[in-house]
Amino acid sequence: MVPAAFFRTRRATTTWKAVCGSLSTCSMGRSCLRRQKPIQQRFFVRRPTVPFAADVDRLERIASIRAARGVAMSSHILIVGCGAIGGLFAAALSEITKVTAYDANADHVAAIERDGLRITGKTPRLARIAAVSDAAALQGVAFDAVIFLIKSKFTAQALAQLQPRLGGKPMLVTLQNGMDNTEVLLSSPAATVVRGVTMNAGRYIGPGEIENLIEGKSWLGPVRGTVEDVKPLAALLTAAGYPTDVLADPMGAVWSKFIFNCVMNPVGALMMGDNAARYDVAEMRTLIDDMAAECMAVVQGLGGSFAFPPMEFVEKVRAGEIPLSKHAGSMALDIARGAPTEIDELTGFIVREGDRLGVPVPACRTVYRLAKGLEAASARRVPVAR
Repeated sequence: MVPAAFFRTRRATTTWKAVCGSLSTCSMGRSCLRRQKPIQQRFFVRRPTVPFAADVDRLERIASIRAARGVAMSSHILIVGCGAIGGLFAAALSEITKVTAYDANADHVAAIERDGLRITGKTPRLARIAAVSDAAALQGVAFDAVIFLIKSKFTAQALAQLQPRLGGKPMLVTLQNGMDNTEVLLSSPAATVVRGVTMNAGRYIGPGEIENLIEGKSWLGPVRGTVEDVKPLAALLTAAGYPTDVLADPMGAVWSKFIFNCVMNPVGALMMGDNAARYDVAEMRTLIDDMAAECMAVVQGLGGSFAFPPMEFVEKVRAGEIPLSKHAGSMALDIARGAPTEIDELTGFIVREGDRLGVPVPACRTVYRLAKGLEAASARRVPVAR
């Protein structure tokens, strides 16, 4: 029999992750999966006071952040849209607080309820969370925060389904890519509304599984409410492993990420998901630079400013400071499976506002038109398999 001390070692961490794909459950007081149970019983029942090594590290990290920032570990968070990014946030948050996911994909929800939410790629984990595909199942449930991570075109519909059913007065949070989500959430009377962006990236693999592709920072700030209202959620996300800064005015970060998305997402889709083509082909580099300049001119015409250079990530990849990944953006993934994209909420916004302001946007207009055609063609050729 392997001694309990084995689980204090680095080898134990690797072995355990290979077995179940997640951190230990016993020392956190959680229920076992079927295939975990025999291992749990063998190594933990006789020595329940000896926690798994990775749990020790995690608990120490959480305890230190909690002591420093007053993180409320008893929060209940609702994730609206448990796809690529929503799944990553739901799984990470579930390690330190209660999480429920609301997603329209019934097969995905059924898999999460049955087998858990599996995260592969960077920081693999297996999360046991509640998941529902029918808003009626949330009748009267009180949440501290509702985080919207669905496509912008579905925000109003999701809010309409949830608003009459949720108990309490949850904070409404958008970490979405489009520009009109805040206005939708502000239609909820008296709710604290928070806006932000995240540089994390993931990919929906299939029911119950998300691949973690890129880990980055997030920013949050109040739209209706105060900075103090936002700090507990930001601390909670940071404690979960997703560093989050609080800004008094989140729009600088929102505009910076928005321009990056308006440029790189449709170009990645037009390159058929080949990320290297966005950087290696001279004509694509020129197109990207032209689009970025047009987008910045439109945002400045709207009175916007930037918390960080919108194309900073691209410049660092070009300079070799950041390795080139295989991720060409969420729009390329949508096109590959014949799903609707956010082209109207991203580059389309720039085209519409450019026309309204009298700011020329020829490069953005051409890419927008090409992406619209590609979206229609892919919908005819590829059956949607979200």
